[in-house]
Parts: sequence; structure tokens; C-alpha cells
Amino acid sequence: MASDAGKKRKPKVIRTDGATPEGKRGKAEGEQDARYYSEECEVDLRDPIKDYELYKETCQELQRLMAEIQELKSRGIKDNASEIDERRVQSCVHFMTLKKLNRLAHIRLKKGRDQTHEAKQKVDAYHLQLQNLLYEVMHLQKEITKCLEFKSKHEEIELVSLEEFYSEAPTEISRPDITLTEPHQQTLARLDWELEQRKRLAERYKECLTIKEKILKEIEVKKEYLSSLQPRLNSIMQASLPVQEYLFMPFDQAHKQYETARHLPPPLYVLFVQASAYGQACDKKLVVAIEGSVEEAKALYKPPEDSQDDESDSDVEEEQTTKRRRPTLGVQLDDKRKEMLKRHPLCVTIDIKCKDDNVLHLTFYYLMNLNVMTVKAKVTTAVEMTTAISAGDLLSPDSLLSCLYPGDHGKKTPNPANQFQFDKVGIVTLSDYVTELGHPYVWVQKLGGLHFPKEQPQHTVTADNSLSASHMELTVKLLRTRLQSRLALHKQFASLEHGVVPVSSECQHLFPTKIVSRLVKWSAIPFEDYAELPYTKDVVEAGLAEDTHLYYMALIERGTAKLQAAVVLNPGYSALPPIFSLCLNWKGERTGNNDDNIRAMESEVNVCYKELWGPKPGYQLLTNQLQRLCMVLDVYLETEPHDTSVEGPKEFPQEKMCLRLVRGPMRLKPFKFNFPQGFFSHR
Repeated sequence: MASDAGKKRKPKVIRTDGATPEGKRGKAEGEQDARYYSEECEVDLRDPIKDYELYKETCQELQRLMAEIQELKSRGIKDNASEIDERRVQSCVHFMTLKKLNRLAHIRLKKGRDQTHEAKQKVDAYHLQLQNLLYEVMHLQKEITKCLEFKSKHEEIELVSLEEFYSEAPTEISRPDITLTEPHQQTLARLDWELEQRKRLAERYKECLTIKEKILKEIEVKKEYLSSLQPRLNSIMQASLPVQEYLFMPFDQAHKQYETARHLPPPLYVLFVQASAYGQACDKKLVVAIEGSVEEAKALYKPPEDSQDDESDSDVEEEQTTKRRRPTLGVQLDDKRKEMLKRHPLCVTIDIKCKDDNVLHLTFYYLMNLNVMTVKAKVTTAVEMTTAISAGDLLSPDSLLSCLYPGDHGKKTPNPANQFQFDKVGIVTLSDYVTELGHPYVWVQKLGGLHFPKEQPQHTVTADNSLSASHMELTVKLLRTRLQSRLALHKQFASLEHGVVPVSSECQHLFPTKIVSRLVKWSAIPFEDYAELPYTKDVVEAGLAEDTHLYYMALIERGTAKLQAAVVLNPGYSALPPIFSLCLNWKGERTGNNDDNIRAMESEVNVCYKELWGPKPGYQLLTNQLQRLCMVLDVYLETEPHDTSVEGPKEFPQEKMCLRLVRGPMRLKPFKFNFPQGFFSHR
């Protein structure tokens, strides 16, 4: 029995001579492949829960068999060998089942991983598609924003009006049947007509150039002819010099002037002598002359002949006229006023010429009974200036010479004794008669050598040559500067009324290349309207706005934002800068009282005005201040935060480069422009 049991325990070994044939190996591999793929198919058919139950049962069965084998071995009976072998075989079967379950579990795990990887790849693909779509949406939004903010070149072209376009353009260009209903086609047609007109004008320009060249050639021929005459004329003039010296022709006019000057009153005589001396010594462009009736001046100093007889006759005539008709009190006062305000028949004229041939004509009068001098002014320009509505008061006689010296407005008489004379004839103030008589400025009295002290009034005031000489040079310079500044302002106002802020090439570095805000209105306003504005009260209360100043209103726009600037122009411009008061109408009314940045904008033009003077003598200060105002308005609007509740692009996109948008607890904006870096910073 033992031998039989030993024979049964020997494993069967399949022996093969040599190497395994390729056919058998290929068949075995084929069977394994078929089994592998059948198990993969079997995984889909089997229930994992049942396999799990089978696994637990198999493990329990293995535990039972191992326990029985251990128990049989522990007994040590030889007859138990067959039972142990039988249980070993059963255990091997169970091990095969566990291996199979293990393979199935690995196959399921692999399939689960593959499915997870496949799902992950799908999710990654969908996420990539989502990112592509989001990027495409962002790109489209940028393109839409560019399209909305695009400004075509044709918007800068001033096209003719629609009525003129349809009346003058031919039908093949205007095409009214299409353009009246389609705005795009209408704009294209108007641009075509503009191109056609410009071609015609270009041809006309060429024709004019040819005509101009012909005229220039004719002028050159005539110039050559005249230049040939010049030597002959010079020789004739040289030959006539003895005759001129013999006849005193060069000195005739001066001789007449000095003969006439003998009949001038003392203040006008002092003025004439000192002005003539200053013109000959220091200013060749100063022309002094005497005008008026010499005969009437001589008659003032002649005693009347047979005065006693005349007086007796006049008394008789007065008695007869009083019996017939007594003159009314009003007529008597009018006659007395005319006599009180009577001027001397002679007057002195001074013409102050500038480099650009503009002339300031000053006519000085002497009021004999009041013992004061007055002046009237008139301006003659070298070229005809464009009429600007807002420049009406710049060259007017009432404001041209006002406050040449601080506080000297010329509306009151500088002689304290005149007030007692006015009370006798019922004259309230001399300002009611300055239009006819002229302005009695204090500097006019000093040029005539008159001085009226207020603390110790003198009964008789005589003309002093030294007083006139000490004020002559400074006054002439101030007069010439005043004329040049007013003419410069007149020219600038003509451009400002057309919405153009002129900036010279010397001042271009003060501003960036692109300024979007533009001036749309410039007009003069009276002092009463200026004082009623709510945002100008601080200027009025500080005493910086007076009746003698000039007042203007500027309107600067960008999009929906409108900036109003009330300007006070001192008569002493540009030595005294203009003062700006601002009010921004955008999302409410913003002034210096409720917005710190508006106050900072006022400081940029009012306090930092020395940066904007430009080249001397600084007549471009006003236009540079307006240009800076447009610049700081751009910075103010571009640095404002965008309202996220409003759909669409930002109304004012940031085009200016700023180091910091705001600074400090007051959240001030960077208004200072740095050249040549081109960025804005805080002060």
C-alpha cells in the first residue's frame, strides 16, 4: 500500500527530447492568447460581487483544508497519506480558483484604469476646447472694442453740407435714390465729391502757380529797372543837398513844432519836451507831434480889446434879455459844466511804434479849469486783424490803458480840488465824461509833471520836468508792452473762438503729443455774470476780480464730460497771470469745493503758471494754460474707475502713461507731465 501511495504521490513529468518544437510552442502561445482574451471577455460577463463571494468561500475552504491536513499530520498515521493527498489536490484546485480570481481582479483593475484614463482624456479635451473658446471670445471682444473705438480719417475732414452736396454734386456721384436711405453710401458719396473737388482745386492751384511765376518774373524785371534808377536818384539827391541846406528844408517841420510848442500849457509843454528828448535819445520809433488850433491858443492869452465898453454893452444886453426871457437853471448848469470841462485848443500826440509796425496813438489833452491832463488811445495795426467777438474790449479806449500801474483805472480825477469844483456845477464824478474828454490817469499827470499829494493838498500845482523825466522811460515801455500783449491776445482770441488753441513750437514740450479734450467755446462775459457763478465766490471774495478786469468763459469737452472755466484776465497780462475757476459737468457737478482733483487742476494752471510762460515776454501764457487744462482733463477722465454695472467699452480709455493713478488720502491724480519721458506723475 505504501508503494502504491508513493506511486500516486509522484508527479507526472512530460519529457521531451531536446528543445520544444516551434509548432508546439506556437500552439501553446496561441492557446494562452485565446485564454487571455477569453478571460477579458469573461470579465464583462461575470459579476464582481459573486466573484467576491467566491473568493471568501474559497479562502474559507482553504483554511478548512489546511486545518484538516495539519490535523491528519499531527496524528502521524500512515493511512492518512491518501486523505492528505486528496486534500492537497483540493487545495491546489482552490489555489487555481484564487489565481483565476486574481487575474480577473487585475483585468478589472486595468479596465477601470483604462476607462478612467479615457474619461480623463475626454475631460482634458473638453477643457482644452473650453479654453480655446474663451480665448476666441476674448479675442472677439478686443476686436469689437477696437471697432467701436475706431476713428476714421474722414471724420477729421470738414465735408460740405447735405443741401450743398445734393445741389452741386452730379447725380452719378450723389445717387439720391440710394444715399438718401443709406447713411454709409451717403458718406461714401460725399467723400467722392470731396475728392473730385480737391482734384479741381489742385488743378486750379497749379494754374495759379504758373500765373504767380509769370507775375514774379515781371516784378523782377521792374525791380531791375528800379534798381538802375537808384544810383541816378542818389546822385540827384547829393546834388540837391546845398539847396536843402540853403532853404532849411530838413528842419522846417521841427521848427514849426517848436514854434507851436510855445503856446502849449505848462503840463503839455513838459510832456512834449520830455517825450521828444526821450525819442531822440533812446527810442527812434517814438513820434511826438502837436495838433490843434494855434490861433485859438493865442487868443486865450490876448486881453480883450475895449473890455470896459464891452462889459457895459454886455450888461445892457443881459438886462434886455432878462426882461425878455430868463435862462432856466438847467441851461445855466450845462453851460457852467461845459466851461468847467473845457480843454486847451492844442494837444500833444505820441505815436509808439512796435517792431511789427503796429502803432499806439496817444492824444494828451489839458483841462484848463481842472488843471489835470487826460489821454485818448487808438491802435493802428500793420495788417487787418480778424474780428473776434470776445476781443471787443481788448483794444477799446476804455480798457486799453486801464491799470497800466496797479490801481490806476482813470475813472476819478487825481486832483482833490476838483471835487469842490464839481459840487458847484452839479457834477457827481468825472467818469461820466471820460468818453468825451479822455481818462485822467495818474501816470498821465506824472508825464506832464503834475503831482497832487493827498495828505497835504496844494492850491497851485506846477509842472515839474524832473518828475516827467523820471517816469517817461518806464511808462513808454509799459505802454508798448501793453499794446503787444493786447494784440497777441486779439490774435489768440480769433483762434480760440474757432476752437483752436494755438501753441507755439517753443512750448510744444510742455504738453503730450495727443490731447483728446478740445476747446469748443470761448466768449466774453460781464462781471455781474461772473460774480453770480457759484464756483467763483472764492476769487471774488479774495479781491482778485474787479470791475477793471476782463472776464471770459471757456468750455472744454471730451465725450459726455464738459468742463467750464471762468477766466479773470488782469489788465496787466502777462506780468499778472489769468485766474481760472473750474466746474466739471460729468456724472454730476464737480467743483473745487466738492472735488479735490478739480482743486488740483485749478492749481496746475493758477499756481504753476510760471512753467507755462514760454519765451519772453510770455504772451502765450493764456493759450498754454488752456492747453494744460485740456491735458489735465484727459488725465482726470482717463484715470477715473470704470463702472462695471455699465456694459460696453470704457468711455475714456487710458491713453496717458501714469506712474500711479492716485496718491494719498485725497486720491489726487498725476497731473504733472514729464518731458521727454512722456509720462505723468504727482507733484
